[in-house]
Amino acid sequence: MIKFNIRGENIEVTDALRTYVEDRISNLEKYFDDAHEMTAHVSLKTYKDGSAKIEVTIPAKRLVLRAEDKSRDLYSSIDSVQEKLARQIRKYKTRVNAKGNALPVIEEFADLKDEVTAAYAAPAIVRTKHVDLKPMNVEEAVLQMEMSGHDFFLFTDGDTNTPSVVYKREDGHVGILETK
Repeated sequence: MIKFNIRGENIEVTDALRTYVEDRISNLEKYFDDAHEMTAHVSLKTYKDGSAKIEVTIPAKRLVLRAEDKSRDLYSSIDSVQEKLARQIRKYKTRVNAKGNALPVIEEFADLKDEVTAAYAAPAIVRTKHVDLKPMNVEEAVLQMEMSGHDFFLFTDGDTNTPSVVYKREDGHVGILETK
């Protein structure tokens, strides 16, 4: 069963909107057994240019499902996010089946074995690279990332002495992953 945590930013979450989100995302329940409870974290945002964005994160037992969509039509974005999440589940299940592992929380995939394609095959590891985790601050790590031409950079945070990663986000900003 999926529980919902729906919040809105610059938008009122009406009963009709809440019902639509819950109905669409609840369609994913068919992929999970009844004993598994999950909470879908849904964030709805509207912008000054009239566009709307929905982000959905569902921490499941063995994976975290996450999808987002931004368009001028919030309801079509909700539909798009539901389709993206369903594709993620199918892709994950196909990879697990291809490796010969079983996934007890996801059912009703017997018919998907015929859909295994190269797109769903696990990517081959073609290179291994060893790095020295040098202590530095976040600003220096961002500079190193930009100089390397990669979308991420692994480093040791000089303040906390823990491994961290800076990465380029789709919106053009930089994010940081910190370990606990």
